[in-house]
Amino acid sequence: MEKPRRNIELKARDPDPDRSLRASLALGARDEGWLRQTDTYFRVPHGRLTLREEGPAAQLIAYERADQAVARESRYRLVTVSDPGGLKQALSAALGVLVVVEKSRRLMLWQNVRIHLDDVRGLGSFIEIEAVADPASDLTSERREANEVQKALAIAPEQVMAVSYSDELLRGACKPREHL
Repeated sequence: MEKPRRNIELKARDPDPDRSLRASLALGARDEGWLRQTDTYFRVPHGRLTLREEGPAAQLIAYERADQAVARESRYRLVTVSDPGGLKQALSAALGVLVVVEKSRRLMLWQNVRIHLDDVRGLGSFIEIEAVADPASDLTSERREANEVQKALAIAPEQVMAVSYSDELLRGACKPREHL
């Protein structure tokens, strides 16, 4: 079996999305534009399983990461899906839907780091940093890059989240904000 992909990930609340965009551009990140994504999370015994639909394209994503409010390792597997509607029906029937996350995501790229400026329906604005690792990496350079982006975007420790958007929606921890 192929090893899962890995990255160093940090997710944080974003009190000023315009400032975060300016800081990302000042860092030298390329603006790749807006993405609209719908993530359907399914009930699974461990980790997370989501069907991500982005227009006509879709991927099934299985991932695991610790729920800690720091930059942490995420292990994931991606499968391109040719029939997202059929797969969603099958997984919904077999596993049950846990929650659906709808977001608009501004994708910024800097070196091997993906900076996501997210507006999540029902939750608000967030920054997600993903420093994508080479399979042979010991994750040292990815941790350094994620830390560099965190500093450049002035993300304070109290902004960093331990859990996923799906967990936040399930517990209703944030005040709703509709910008999608």
